[in-house]
Order: sequence, then structure tokens, then C-alpha cells
Amino acid sequence: MVSPFSDGGSAFTPSIFGFMMFNSIWSLLVIAYVALAPRYFANLFHNLIALAVEWITMLFWFAGAISFAMSFGIWHEWCGNFGYCHSIRAGIVFGFFVWLLFLAIAVLETIEFRRSRGHRTSAPVVKPYTAA
Repeated sequence: MVSPFSDGGSAFTPSIFGFMMFNSIWSLLVIAYVALAPRYFANLFHNLIALAVEWITMLFWFAGAISFAMSFGIWHEWCGNFGYCHSIRAGIVFGFFVWLLFLAIAVLETIEFRRSRGHRTSAPVVKPYTAA
């Protein structure tokens, strides 16, 4: 859908398609940072930065999904039952789905951040019972 989009003669790409592509690439980078940096680049990882980019990503997806859904209302009259119309509808649904996922992740990470005061806590080491 990001490739040139035709409205009967002129080819153009609505900016919302580009923004949703940006959201996808940004999300992959955020997931890579949050998932891989603590393991492989611990000196580059900070909990507060991870929390901030998760909330920013959630806002990006919310803005993109709302804008995409509103824009589809404009295109809906001439869209008909073409294949790209189904792609637009699927894009709207997936946009809201990814937004909900990032909302859940951001809320859970915020709860964990507040509970641990910004420091990751490790599980206590359980020593085996030696007396018999």
C-alpha cells in the first residue's frame, strides 16, 4: 500500500501509508532495543529510556490507527470491493491491534518500573534444603 496509490489518473501515496510504514519500522527498532539490549549491550540499556520509547511507540500507533481509520472514511465511497480496499481494512484492524499490544506492554512495564523504582530486580536465589 505504500507504493504509489492511484485515484483515477494521478499516482500519489497518502501520507498515512508512509506514517504506518514508519510505525512498523520504528516498532521493530524498539522491540530490538527492549529485547536485545539488556542481554547483549547492557551498558547501552536503561529502563527509563525503554519505558519512554514504549509509550512513544504506543502513541504513534494510536495516532496512526485513528488517522488511517478516518482517512478510510474518505476513500470508502470510491473504494468498492477491490483487493486493496481489503488491505486498507486489514491495515486499520492491525493498526489498532498493535496499538493495544503496545498499550499493554507500556502499562505493564510502567507498573514494573514503579514497583522496582527503576531498578530491575532479580528473583531470589533459592538454596536447596540440605538437612535431612
